[in-house]
Amino acid sequence: MEKIRVLLVDDHEIVRLGLMTLINDQAEMQVVGEAGTAAEALVCVEKLHPDVILMDIRLPGLSGIEATRQIVQKFPNSKIIMLTSYTDNELVVQAIRAGASGYVLKQVGNSELLRAIRAAARGEALLDTNAAARLLAHLRHVEKKLDDHAFQNLSERELDVLLEVVRGKTNLEIGQTLNLQEKTVRNYVSSILEKLNLSNRVELAVYAVQHHLLEHIPKKS
Repeated sequence: MEKIRVLLVDDHEIVRLGLMTLINDQAEMQVVGEAGTAAEALVCVEKLHPDVILMDIRLPGLSGIEATRQIVQKFPNSKIIMLTSYTDNELVVQAIRAGASGYVLKQVGNSELLRAIRAAARGEALLDTNAAARLLAHLRHVEKKLDDHAFQNLSERELDVLLEVVRGKTNLEIGQTLNLQEKTVRNYVSSILEKLNLSNRVELAVYAVQHHLLEHIPKKS
């Protein structure tokens, strides 16, 4: 079994050490490199081609968000998870726009972080529960006109799946909630992305909240 190759980018050595210990204890994961700055990270990605990059948002010099933007453009096969102590809603949005596949707070438990790494390695974009909840709360209070046509092409089942995506669930978890096979959920997500002309499930979650998905769901009951 090929291991998930992980690159750590954080300017605090003790943080990198803790992450390395956690990740290398997993049978299917391996830390292949470390970087303390965005510049070092760019060099490491080019040399090591990691599957997943844990990227601190606040770095000396070039920010983690700008580094993410450059890495996504040059090395799209390396998926980036923003790992940060900051819960600023604007940073979540900026990270998503830069192309991050996930946003995880350093305060979360080990299992949540490992879950995010596995999801990113599978090609899924995932916000941790805390970040998703904050983003949801923030965007629901933004003064925007409801787009009545935002979801007009989605079926009822697709709306059900979309709601679970907004709640930060993986395909497997959505399947368990809605009594669907994981493959069926994956097909639903692909169909929704195509209909809404979006690239990944994080963009999908942001789109859903911006267009007041929760205004549609209660009308079904």
